[in-house]
Amino acid sequence: MTKITRYTFALAGALVALGATGCTDTTVEPSSTATETNAFGDLGAYRALLAKVYAGLAVTGQQGPAGNGDIEGIDEGFSQYLRIYWEAQELPTDEAVIGWGDVGLPELNTGEWSSSNPFLVAMYYRVYFQVAMANEFLRQTTDSKLSERNVPSGLRTNIQTFRAEARFLRALSYWHAIDFFGAVPLVKEDALPGSPPPKQATRQEVYDFVVAELEDIKDDLPVASPGTYGRATQGAAHMLLAKVYLNAEVYTGTPQYAAAMTETQAVIAGPYSLDPTWIRLFRTDNKNSPEVIFPIIQDGQTTRTWGGMTFLVHAGCGGNEMQGATYGIDGCWWGYRMKPEAFNRYGAGDNRTSFFWDGQGTGNPQSVAVNSIGDWYSGISAPKFSNLSSTGTPGSNGTHPDTDFPMFRLADAYLMYAELFLRGGGGTQQQALDYVNLLRQRAYGDNSGDITAGQLDLQFVLDERGRELLFEAHRRQDLIRFSQFTGNTYIWAWKNGTQAGSAYPAHLNLYPLPASELVANPNLTQNTGY
Repeated sequence: MTKITRYTFALAGALVALGATGCTDTTVEPSSTATETNAFGDLGAYRALLAKVYAGLAVTGQQGPAGNGDIEGIDEGFSQYLRIYWEAQELPTDEAVIGWGDVGLPELNTGEWSSSNPFLVAMYYRVYFQVAMANEFLRQTTDSKLSERNVPSGLRTNIQTFRAEARFLRALSYWHAIDFFGAVPLVKEDALPGSPPPKQATRQEVYDFVVAELEDIKDDLPVASPGTYGRATQGAAHMLLAKVYLNAEVYTGTPQYAAAMTETQAVIAGPYSLDPTWIRLFRTDNKNSPEVIFPIIQDGQTTRTWGGMTFLVHAGCGGNEMQGATYGIDGCWWGYRMKPEAFNRYGAGDNRTSFFWDGQGTGNPQSVAVNSIGDWYSGISAPKFSNLSSTGTPGSNGTHPDTDFPMFRLADAYLMYAELFLRGGGGTQQQALDYVNLLRQRAYGDNSGDITAGQLDLQFVLDERGRELLFEAHRRQDLIRFSQFTGNTYIWAWKNGTQAGSAYPAHLNLYPLPASELVANPNLTQNTGY
């Protein structure tokens, strides 16, 4: 099967030049400068259209890195899917703080957002932009459409695989939707342009749809191999389904830990292994890592954006003492640092701290405490992502990195196994312990970091997830699942707006639906508390 990675997207952009206003409004038809008859002449056309759906996770518009954005009302670089997903999962938690004062961004640090927060609004519209593109691909690849175009049977086999991939990508975004926003419209490919505005589905209904889609397609996706890197594979579907089941109690009130364990074990049984070089997972050669299950592709030549890894690499370093060349880039942006709770979570000898920078000995040290959100030197910086290879070779472009974002990787599945065992989902204590200690042996370089069965409890798993998956856009979801995000069970710096921190109100477990969407679609009801 031909890889769908690092393509140019001119044809797909012409086919799916979707507007951004009222993204769940099915009366808005995707504009097009190409007709079906002249665009779908061969397999390459279908591949290009699907590539555009994949690219929606990585780029921001019809050209790169800016100039014709998908989302209106926000700076194009700010609107990139991965960038705002990362900010929404990291900034309100105990892991990250960003010092910039752009409208709407400071409130994400402290949990003081509103339904007009431009970053949360853009996240909602990014989800539905992805859904709209996937729906358009599915509409263009029905059996009747393929028969009308006299597509030969040999090509149809490939196109059926592509359809499964489009459904995976749609399910991924709907998972993000219920995780962030709860009850949202469920717009499928049968909602044709001109249909009435969609009704609001319950969180349970969207959850059920995502589960049914993934269960239906997981065996139709390609098996992971070097030739499928960057694509949705069977392993990626098992991992996404495991994630959805793992959080089922949050989404529906009913836990599905045994089902999550089944899918997690399927991931672990797949063709993945821990990368012996942990830092490679966050470097330009991470595409060669045996641990990555599903990445968001970035490339300094062909997928340029001011969001994504450009943001994560540049914004993670700063100060007069940190040189961009150290990270393979042409300059630092003085952006995000660690909150003290994240820094203090690591123990002596843990090599996962190798990228931390505290400025000691430079004359401008950074403090562990975040005394001022806007002060770069207030909080320890941790530029985990770099535009260098694991052997120190710079990427192809000093501005836009070649490093891919590891959305799903095997270490996460190992920690999920341990958590699911402790929650009664099956498995064995010894296997859970072994998986955790494999990660710690990699982190410490020997057995000095091993824990005992008596130390393996849910709080340890949550803490270990923080150590292993720092800045990988899992933390908000994890804290909610462990009932530590809202309320006063766990207080961290700047939680609820003060340096000492205080309890988040319970309604912050969900983000608000955009105020603009409530006006555009009278079928929607705002989440409680907003």
